[in-house]
Amino acid sequence: MQKKLPIFTLGVEEEYQIIDPDTRDLRSHLSKIVDGAKVTLNEQVKAEMHQSVVEVGTMICNNVKEAKCEIKILRSKIVELAHKQGLVVGGAGTHPFSRWQDQPITDDPRYHHIVNELQDAARSNLIFGMHCHVGIENREIGLQLMNQATYFLPHIFALSTNSPFWEGRNTGYKSFRTKVFDKFPRTGLPEYFDSVQSYDNYLDTLVKTGCIDNPKKIWWDLRLHPFYNTIEFRITDMSLTVDEAMCIVAIIQAIVAKLYKLTISNTSFNIYRLALIKENKFRAARYGIDGKMIDFGLKEEVETKLLLHELLEFVDDVVDELGSRDEINYIHTILNEGTGADKQLRVFEQTHDLSKVVDMITNEFTKGL
Repeated sequence: MQKKLPIFTLGVEEEYQIIDPDTRDLRSHLSKIVDGAKVTLNEQVKAEMHQSVVEVGTMICNNVKEAKCEIKILRSKIVELAHKQGLVVGGAGTHPFSRWQDQPITDDPRYHHIVNELQDAARSNLIFGMHCHVGIENREIGLQLMNQATYFLPHIFALSTNSPFWEGRNTGYKSFRTKVFDKFPRTGLPEYFDSVQSYDNYLDTLVKTGCIDNPKKIWWDLRLHPFYNTIEFRITDMSLTVDEAMCIVAIIQAIVAKLYKLTISNTSFNIYRLALIKENKFRAARYGIDGKMIDFGLKEEVETKLLLHELLEFVDDVVDELGSRDEINYIHTILNEGTGADKQLRVFEQTHDLSKVVDMITNEFTKGL
C-alpha cells in the first residue's frame, strides 16, 4: 500500500505597491495602512523598507485552498484601507516608472541598519516579490529537498515574471526585479550543502564574523529557513492576480511533495551544477515563458513552455492528494495569455503610456476578490 504524503503546510508572503490614483506613482502610506490592518490582522501585515510597500503574510495553511482564501482576505483588507487614504494597490515585481530616489525609507532601526551597511544597493531596492514557505518537519530532509528543488527555480520564476519596466524604461527583461536584487550580498541561487550541520556551520560563521547579525539575512532564491521548519521559495515576482499567485504556490508545493516522495523511496532527483542552473535563471529573467531553457539531461535547448508541460507531468501523481488540481490547472491560462510581464508589455505596446500599465496592474490586483 502506498504511503500517504505528509501535510506540506504553506505560508505565503506578498509585497504590495501603494499607488496614488492620480499620478499613478508609488506613494508613502505613512504607516496608516499597516496600523489600520493590525487592528484586525495583527502580525499578518508589516511595513517594508520603503514606505510605499506593504507586506502581508498568511497564517500557516494546510493546503492551497486555505492559502488562497487567506490571500483574498489580505488583499481585500489592504485595498479597503488604502481606499480610505485615497490610494490604490497593485501587484508587480517593479513599478513601471517610480524612481527609488523619490521613495522615503521607513523609520525603523532594522532598515536604518540595512541602508547604513548596503547604501544605494538598499535604497534602490524598490522591488516586490512573493515568498512561499513549505513546511518540512525534518530539517535534514528539508535540506535535501532544497538541493534538489533548486533545479526547478528557473521554471517557477519564468511563470512569475512580472517586472519588465524600471524607472520608466522597457528593460528588455521579463523580470528586471532580480537584476535589481542582485546588488545585495547573499542573493541568487542557493549553495549546495551536504548536511544540515554544514549549513548551520555556514550560518554560524557569518554571524560570528559580523557578516550578518542574524541568519535571516541569507536572501537566496530558496533557503532552508533558519528559524522555522520550512523551505522558503523567494525567487518569484509579485503576481498580478490571486489566481496567478496561487497557481505558482500550488506548483511549488507539488514540486516539494514529489521530491519528498522520491527521496523517501531512495530515488533522489539529479543535482545539477549551479553554473548550469544560472543559465536557465538568466533565460527566465530575460524571456519569461517565451524563450528556451536548457534540458541538462538532453544537453539541448527546449522551449520553456514545453519544459513547463513536462513539469506538470512530473508532479501529476501528487497533485490530487494535495488537493490543488484546480489551482495548478490555471497554468494553462498563464501559458495561453502570458505572464504579468507579457500583459504589461501588451498594454504598453497598445498605448505607449506607462500610466495605463499602472491602471492595468491596479485593476488586475482586485480580480477574483
